[in-house]
Amino acid sequence: MDLELTGKIAIVTGGSDGIGKAAATSMAREGARVAIVARTQEKLDNAVAEIKAETDGVVIGVAADVSVESDVQAMVARVVDEFGGVDILVNNAGTSSATTLELMTDEDLRVDFGIKIYGAIYCARAVLPYLKASGTGAIINTTTPGGKASGPGGQPTSLSRASGISLTKSWAGELAEHNIRVNTICVGVLKSGQHRTRWEAANAKDPSYTLEDHWKVVGKNVPLGRIGEAREAGDVICFLASARASYITGTAINVDGGTAPVV
Repeated sequence: MDLELTGKIAIVTGGSDGIGKAAATSMAREGARVAIVARTQEKLDNAVAEIKAETDGVVIGVAADVSVESDVQAMVARVVDEFGGVDILVNNAGTSSATTLELMTDEDLRVDFGIKIYGAIYCARAVLPYLKASGTGAIINTTTPGGKASGPGGQPTSLSRASGISLTKSWAGELAEHNIRVNTICVGVLKSGQHRTRWEAANAKDPSYTLEDHWKVVGKNVPLGRIGEAREAGDVICFLASARASYITGTAINVDGGTAPVV
């Protein structure tokens, strides 16, 4: 299936690892020109080299902290200078943070919302003129099923992800007149850098605890019986960014192996 992404220009935040890197790889394979964004240039350079080797695509890495609006503006200016515009924005930056009301601090809230909500707003605001000019613009926000149905001890991530789902619906209605589609994928447990970090800490205490052991433990409560691969979310993002999803906007798609208690 031709996704008609050849020549399209995409920005993917949180693009040096995990879902963001997988989405960038999928889009580069389909012929899009992709800018991946993260805070560390070295990680970006490594990811760019790996994506290019796998896809032979056009990829650049631009360092920026999405919670700082001036960084975002400079990043978008660099992408536009390099590629000439923006057609696709993937707001993927952010990691999981979970605690309780009693233990949650103002700093927890500030950091989480700074990256996931303010960052998404800063990026969307900066690229909006280019998405309008594109005529076929698309925004895909990464959220979680916890944003639809929050469990105990899931703050602040469940709170910020609920906000991200709300923004998705609002923006879809606001931007439809410009043929800009806005969707979110609600991602469950996937193989990612943060889960590998948790395994490394456990492995340091018990060297017999392998990474495969960790994946089995983490995935045991998933109805499909396994932990997901980052590419399984990346491919959905790629599809939503494409012409094949031209009538899909304002929706939240669970990519979680059936874990969410809600559709």
